[in-house]
Amino acid sequence: MPRLSVNLNKIALLRNSRRTGVPDVLRFAALARAAGADGITLHPRPDERHIRVDDVLALAKLIRPWRPSFELNLEGYPDERFLSLCTRVRPEQCTLVPDTPTAFTSEEGWPDIVERVPHTGADGIEIYTATYAAAVQRGSPATQLRACALAAQTATDRRLVVTIGHDLNLENLPPLISAIPAPAEASIGHELTADALEMGFERAVIEYKAALRGSSHPNPRTRASLSV
Repeated sequence: MPRLSVNLNKIALLRNSRRTGVPDVLRFAALARAAGADGITLHPRPDERHIRVDDVLALAKLIRPWRPSFELNLEGYPDERFLSLCTRVRPEQCTLVPDTPTAFTSEEGWPDIVERVPHTGADGIEIYTATYAAAVQRGSPATQLRACALAAQTATDRRLVVTIGHDLNLENLPPLISAIPAPAEASIGHELTADALEMGFERAVIEYKAALRGSSHPNPRTRASLSV
């Protein structure tokens, strides 16, 4: 079954809207592990608008007794600052993201470069799934689903580890898992955090673990009804 790495950036973004330290990213890392997550993902951007360098250091210290079975994944643009941080904390995974340091969020991937990845020394790829997720919302995911499957198969044929991430949720995960050959991990933050606002954080982690097994769930944000 694919591993679940919980991205804590949106927890940090909420915390940064106040000076109280609430919510505490350390607590949410522990909650994620207790609920069955296999690791955490952190993307420390230069402006520190969500995860900060201090958070990375504190979280790396917190989870040290749980590693390597509970993995730390650092992702970011490969500038000197980011690579220096990776050298300092030695994450189990380091995901290089092809956006500029000033980008609002990661909004593109490298669709035609999989065949060249082995020559870079990288161990694997993360398939950028936001385009697929948008296609699911439009009700026409078939083309993007095939594109993801092709990228995954191309990588697998070259003995690369395949992970997935961006805008994945309880609705679009099961068909993607069924289509991709043996994905190793999904990194999920925004949608899981949004669902956690309704069902609670630990329950959201449990539900996403189930979705990674291919279990189909209705979108939890459509379950409630309002009588007016």
